[in-house]
Amino acid sequence: MPRLPVHQALPPELLASAEWQDACRRRDFARVFRLVKVKAGIYPSRIASLCGMTPSRVGEIMAGRRSLAHIDVIERVADGLRIPGAMLGLAHRSWEIPAPARAEVWGPEPVHSVPEEPQPAEPAEELDDLLALVDGRATHSTLTALRSSVEDYWRRDNAHGGATLRPAVVGYLRYVSRLLDSAEGGLRDDLQTVAAELARLSGWAYFDARQYSTARTYFTQALKLAHAQGDRLFMANVLSCMSLLATYDGNPNDAVTLACHAQDAARAAGDQPLVMSMLHLREAFAHATLRDVHACHQAVDLSREEYEQSRGREAEAPSWIRYFDETKLLVDTGIAYARLGEAARAEPLIAEGLRRENADQQRGRAFHAYWLASTQLQQGKLDQACLSAGLALDLTTAIDSPRVSGHVQELHRRMLPHAREAPVLAFEQRMRDAFG
Repeated sequence: MPRLPVHQALPPELLASAEWQDACRRRDFARVFRLVKVKAGIYPSRIASLCGMTPSRVGEIMAGRRSLAHIDVIERVADGLRIPGAMLGLAHRSWEIPAPARAEVWGPEPVHSVPEEPQPAEPAEELDDLLALVDGRATHSTLTALRSSVEDYWRRDNAHGGATLRPAVVGYLRYVSRLLDSAEGGLRDDLQTVAAELARLSGWAYFDARQYSTARTYFTQALKLAHAQGDRLFMANVLSCMSLLATYDGNPNDAVTLACHAQDAARAAGDQPLVMSMLHLREAFAHATLRDVHACHQAVDLSREEYEQSRGREAEAPSWIRYFDETKLLVDTGIAYARLGEAARAEPLIAEGLRRENADQQRGRAFHAYWLASTQLQQGKLDQACLSAGLALDLTTAIDSPRVSGHVQELHRRMLPHAREAPVLAFEQRMRDAFG
């Protein structure tokens, strides 16, 4: 088939309009084509050329005498008119996703083994020695104990940070890898699921320690294990972690790519609006880092819409996403705006999220207090920024999270132009007491 001509993107105001989004959601191409003509100035003959159709067919569709149902033709329309795939219920189109700077992040081959620790040895040997005393054969009670341990590790990570958990989590990951060698049937599948979760937790612990290369190794391992299981929802979960890591590691184009692939994986797994809400915010973070205002706002709006769709359906969502509640939606939306530089819009959202959070969520509260201080500093609210920064500092000293402590130290550096102001002097003294 000859290559179709392409045009520039449709006007952002058209893509954002409720009428357009409703027409796309219903795949009402009569309305789609009429809106393209009226709002974008693309006439039927040009629509036909862009979409690989005859002008008479386009005219019949606009008049309501014909419809489009074949997926290949719908994809041609999406690509020809540059309609984002998600608007038509399609996967992200190739032109939507920035080309990644690195090779593909996973391969199709099943991988059951866990890599050796790529960092210098840590004191995990004692745990390994203890676990080696077990006879090496898994039972259902072993599986129950492992799942309970994973849940406990996530609670401890949220309360105290992940840095000190790394030796124990990596030790459990090696242990489960050994159990996989002798397990069979459904028990083996369940153990592989636990291994994927432990690999993701290991990656998260290294990410929290700002050891990004090692974190990527474990996230990739988790992705391969989930791929071997055909668990597309968990693949979306891991890809979302990798997207956040890429945002932190200075690769926002990769972060967009990973977030889009995560959304496509989740969409292929079925209707999961709570998962999609979180994934759209991860995409928003990446767009904000790129200073793409329209794309960031669009992703935030999609996140909010998906969250509204999820109300009353929380029990249908996988257990790993249930942390993403209305409070998390508020504060992450605020962080997306803060990353974009829209401090006045971000501040009340983050403040409200921080007010709602449980006191035992110390790492999250420290992180959000940092972002609140950051938005206040951007607006010149020095006294309030120092108060919020003080809260972040107090919480940071009670946890082990190099990622959060690094944020607080960065905030301190940003205050240096105001170093002679009394609130900053007081905060600087507290910083010296905390970090030396």
